[in-house]
Amino acid sequence: MSGDSEKYWYNLTTGEVEKGFASPAIDRAGPFDTAEEAAKAPEVLRERSRAWSEDEARDDNWGAGDAGTER
Repeated sequence: MSGDSEKYWYNLTTGEVEKGFASPAIDRAGPFDTAEEAAKAPEVLRERSRAWSEDEARDDNWGAGDAGTER
């Protein structure tokens, strides 16, 4: 975990990129290897959230096409 203190984080409250543990954990997204990667955190988080929502929807509908089918 000590290596993370040398990485970059995106501050969810301020929108700023920070190096190390400058802000409380609840306000940080990361870690990222570069400041440029950290700056893209909002886009990365939106994409992951979209993918998770799609996966969850697929899981919720799993087997729905088989309803009423006897085996």
